[in-house]
Amino acid sequence: MRVRKLTFAALAVAAGLALTACNGDDVAVQPDESSAASASSSGGGSGSGGSEQDGGKESAGESTGGQDATAGSGSGANAEVGKCSTDELEVTATDSTIDGDSEGSVAVTFKNGGGQDCSLSGYAGVDLKTSEGDLSAKRSGQESSSMTLKDGESVSFGINYPINDSGGSGVKITGLVVTPPDETKSVTLEWPGAASLPVTDGSGSVVEVGPMGSAGQGGAS
Repeated sequence: MRVRKLTFAALAVAAGLALTACNGDDVAVQPDESSAASASSSGGGSGSGGSEQDGGKESAGESTGGQDATAGSGSGANAEVGKCSTDELEVTATDSTIDGDSEGSVAVTFKNGGGQDCSLSGYAGVDLKTSEGDLSAKRSGQESSSMTLKDGESVSFGINYPINDSGGSGVKITGLVVTPPDETKSVTLEWPGAASLPVTDGSGSVVEVGPMGSAGQGGAS
């Protein structure tokens, strides 16, 4: 009987241990399920974070584009050049007649002394002061184009007039008045050419002026 009791007790203990082991396995499985849920939740968070980062990059791209547009408009404004005013120009006149020419010529030079670049185009106004009154020069009709005169640079144009070879006193020239293109303020200079013009019938001006760049080197120098 003692042997049977011991055997029964041993069986009971073994059965209890088996049940405990089964319960332990069940407990161990539950943390695995919890971990899987946690990993799934964590993965969803990463996906959301990545989307926000991409959105942030797109916003940064829009900001950069705005900066580029501002810089472009600024450089465009700096590219503008104003017209040369009379006060910015140093005006001189020299005799440019070549021996043997049938006409006399005077070169008028504009030097930019205004401290900044400026633009010139077209024809200057030219009037000769004479013993018979003021005589306006007519335009030669040559094509003219706009040019940028950098600070310190010069450009010249020519004045052509008939030489007085009549043997008479002719019409005495006493001065030269020059008005830069698109300006109303004039500069009065000494006349460097021949002392007189031949007497004409008054049917038209005998003095002719060329456009900017028509004398000297033909442009800004």
